[in-house]
Amino acid sequence: MSTVPVTPRAKTGIAPATPTTTRVAGSHVLQASPHYTTTRRHSLYGTEDRVVIDPGSRIWKVGFSGEGKPRDVFYADAKNYGSLWSCSRATDPAEKAEEDNLLAINLERCMRSVFHESLLAEPKARKVILVEHPLMPLYIKDMLARILFSNLQVPSISFASSHLLSLLSVGRITGLVLDCGHLESTALPIFAARPLFPQLRTTPLAGSRFSSHIRALLLLFGSYLPPPTSLSAAVNVPAANRTTRVPQEILTDAVIEDIKTRCCFVSDALESAFGDARASSPPGDDPSEHEPPPSSDPAMSESEFSRGSLGQESAAESEFSIISHPTHPISGGEARNENHLQVIANMYMRHSTATDLRIRVVPPVSQQAGTGRGTLIIPGWIRERAAEVLFEGGDVDESSVAEVILDALLKVPLDLRKTLASSILITGGTAVLPGFIPRLHAELLRATAPLDTLSTRSRPTYDRYATLRPLVPHFAILNNPAPVTSSSTRANVNAGKAPAFTPATMAWVGGSLAGALKTGGVEVAREKWDESDPAQTDQDDDVVMVTPASEFVPRNVIPDWTRGPLPMGAPPAVAPKLPPSPQAVGA
Repeated sequence: MSTVPVTPRAKTGIAPATPTTTRVAGSHVLQASPHYTTTRRHSLYGTEDRVVIDPGSRIWKVGFSGEGKPRDVFYADAKNYGSLWSCSRATDPAEKAEEDNLLAINLERCMRSVFHESLLAEPKARKVILVEHPLMPLYIKDMLARILFSNLQVPSISFASSHLLSLLSVGRITGLVLDCGHLESTALPIFAARPLFPQLRTTPLAGSRFSSHIRALLLLFGSYLPPPTSLSAAVNVPAANRTTRVPQEILTDAVIEDIKTRCCFVSDALESAFGDARASSPPGDDPSEHEPPPSSDPAMSESEFSRGSLGQESAAESEFSIISHPTHPISGGEARNENHLQVIANMYMRHSTATDLRIRVVPPVSQQAGTGRGTLIIPGWIRERAAEVLFEGGDVDESSVAEVILDALLKVPLDLRKTLASSILITGGTAVLPGFIPRLHAELLRATAPLDTLSTRSRPTYDRYATLRPLVPHFAILNNPAPVTSSSTRANVNAGKAPAFTPATMAWVGGSLAGALKTGGVEVAREKWDESDPAQTDQDDDVVMVTPASEFVPRNVIPDWTRGPLPMGAPPAVAPKLPPSPQAVGA
């Protein structure tokens, strides 16, 4: 009698659980400190591990060396989500001194919060690894060192480049690192753990410009539902009748940050949609059928709106930008400008699949009637296409993030281009946007594609990246979550093989690794800092001459990567002395 085979079943009496390690008291096995979640050995006073600080202009990441993630990540300005410093400084001496004093107060508050709130560590017994941006202003580094040495009295500070530490976190010492931060995006080639600072390239297209772009788009094309004046109005009055344009008061930095981090993503590139939309909609056509909602505030012109919403962070963008500053101005007044903007918006709507989102926001003071919060309606195409501002190049002063990488490759020696092109690493908080890294790889291929001179005559004949076209098969991003198969073996081996660290914390993880290996950048001891004090002391009269705050002079012990090891230009030639002639000797 044959039996039907039965598939063996798993035992149901044992519940699956993560295996745990039991440690016997009094054994030689490493015992973890009760104040640490790791199982590594710590000394009695806890001075072995260094404190790793990554001070950004908006977000700080702090922790101990040897750990895989920061202990704390916090905003430097927790109330307004603003930036501690910017790329520009005041020109007036009084205003500059006031800004420096305010910055020093904020930096001291953040540093004390690191040791006394986030890490609960004694600063006098901890060496510090400071993760610094290569272009961080020297006066800010001097402020950080002055606070750590004079106020907190740390033993030493090690200054390490954030790009190099990011590369070390993925197990590499050679590569091209692009850091997309808040103030700027910077590409730095690194060969054999030596940053090539003369080949550094930067652009202001970063998180700050992205936030300003989102705010401008929401003010133009977003919708806002104010809270109803009464409970009966919430039921009887339709929402379509209450829809107005977005007031400027509700788009605070906290709201924009929430929209940027939770709602936005990066989609695929538009191949020829721009040309099709511009060809099918000449400037003289009627306005689009989709009109923006009525405004609750007095209408302003496009130029006034751009100046009011972007402020100092606004700059000239490419001709395909949604918000103003077109490279080719359209004649015909404000109505035609609005029509042009609406045509571009409609084109994005046709090529967008994202849905609209509604978030609750605090209404303006004039609308706080006690019936709830207002509703901000975010169009889906803004969520999907707001990041286009980061990939729109063509400007000499504001290159796109892809052009920054290609410009850095043009500056490096020829024998290093293939190696660096196949080892590209993307870091920074802006790179955390979903779809950012695959889109950047597509933009690299798109920028180096051959020019199609037959399709259009307006395109320039100058091929800017023609010398980089042989490197197209070798382009590989180490932390690409969706690598594309290439014909190059080198690219297939490197693409997507980096550890799965988030791009925002790679620099800190590299600093943690450097501290665990007892390596790092230039280390400045507190004794060396005290010896370089510019204050002059007269021992006879016991009079201390202190340099005024307005005459700020940075100390020479702080490393400055912008200064080259050799003076600019060749040394002056010295004419050799000729030996005396025999006739002159005989005379």
